[in-house]
Amino acid sequence: MSSPRPAAVVVLAAGEGTRMRSALPKVLHPLGGRSLLGHALVAARGADPERLVVVVRHERERVAAEARAVDADVVVAEQDDVPGTGRAVACALDALVAAAGAEPSGTVLVTCGDAPLLQPATLRDLAAAHAAAGSAVTVLTAVLEDATGYGRVLRGADGGVERIVEQKDATEAERAVTEVNSGVYAFDAAVLASALARVGRDNAQGEVYLTDVLALARADGLAVSAVPVDDVAQTEGVNDRVQLARAGAELNRRVLEGWMRAGVTVVDPATTWVDVDVELAPDVRLEPGVQLLGATRVAAGAVVGPDATLRDCVVGAGASVVRTHGSGAEVGEGASVGPFSFLRPGTRLGPEGRIGAYVETKNAVIGRGSKVPHLSYVGDAEIGEGSNIGAATVFVNYDGVAKHRTRVGDHVRVGSDTMLVAPVVVGDGAYTAAGSVIDADVPPGAIAVARARQRTIEGWVERRRAGSPSAEAAARARSAREGATGETPSETTSDTTGDTSGDAR
Repeated sequence: MSSPRPAAVVVLAAGEGTRMRSALPKVLHPLGGRSLLGHALVAARGADPERLVVVVRHERERVAAEARAVDADVVVAEQDDVPGTGRAVACALDALVAAAGAEPSGTVLVTCGDAPLLQPATLRDLAAAHAAAGSAVTVLTAVLEDATGYGRVLRGADGGVERIVEQKDATEAERAVTEVNSGVYAFDAAVLASALARVGRDNAQGEVYLTDVLALARADGLAVSAVPVDDVAQTEGVNDRVQLARAGAELNRRVLEGWMRAGVTVVDPATTWVDVDVELAPDVRLEPGVQLLGATRVAAGAVVGPDATLRDCVVGAGASVVRTHGSGAEVGEGASVGPFSFLRPGTRLGPEGRIGAYVETKNAVIGRGSKVPHLSYVGDAEIGEGSNIGAATVFVNYDGVAKHRTRVGDHVRVGSDTMLVAPVVVGDGAYTAAGSVIDADVPPGAIAVARARQRTIEGWVERRRAGSPSAEAAARARSAREGATGETPSETTSDTTGDTSGDAR
């Protein structure tokens, strides 16, 4: 169905949400990579309104800031001290007049800021049905087995909606009705403004109910209709942490189902979580225990997991990321990461590169085919192509005041347990010896050795740790050696200036 473009969508986000028992306003609680309010605003904008309005009251500055972060063109309306959804919509109409310089005309849609599963298509269909029926008011409804807590939709003999009664104001007979109000409406703007001016507060909660507009419109002889929605979950709001978890699980189920139908393999949906803004290509494989968060993008043929959490990361085609925590990182095509790696923001691993077990990286550009296989820290660094960083290497980037960068060239071999003290440059094709502390530039093709000569003191353990298991083992070995060779213990040194790069892999 099609209909004229809505004049406005009003998103109600003024409530305190006391049942959340949280210092964070209810509509700001995160779900699937967005706040509850973020989901509501994205759905509302998807209905293509001329204006989008959000009504705030509790923690208005924080809620307004979130609304503007999600949609820069949103109009923020502040509800005053008069309680109720009707008053909230009246404040929204005032804000629309201030923003546009005129009363809105046409259709005004009203939605809730705590219903994260509502879809733009549902709002568009509601607007189309409203226009097609020529109704003054159209309400989106749902039929529930247990309608406890919801406003009941009461229909007349002609099948039209006579009124909506809130749970606290309903009689026993009215509470038996299972068709409920979703809190989503389409109004004729003029009818809405006229009726809101006449709504009182004579009810159990002393509030200005938006639902009273329907009874007033009906009393004026205008058509009030309802559009039932088959997908009841779209209408469910979040009022406490239990409902938040339930909505999150349902949202994730829908997201995963969509990606699986698009060609993504999800081995274990029960342990896989994917945010709504994540992008996955066909033939991506997600192993158990994966969380893809934020704006993460994974290219075709890549395998993520098991047990990997990536936020705002990019994974190239055919790459593998296993048991890794990453944030703001890029993994190149055909590269491999993990297990037990920590990719911090600014990490860029080139194609066919490798970051192995127990490696942490930050602000590090690692070139094509280069490897940091294990037990290393690479921070504020640039590594060229085809280089290998030995085990237990540390890029020492912080002097206590400022960060400094290290540059490692192409086809470099950094020996195990090397400390690269920035700022320093290791030229193309150079080597460093295992155990070296490199604090000066290494020319291309050179080997840098920066460690003390080994001193060996024979018999030290037997003299200084007498009676210990070590001393006893040493005594047995000494006796056996003396008996076989006739050697006498002595103090020796060892020359370490040879080719001892010690490149553990």
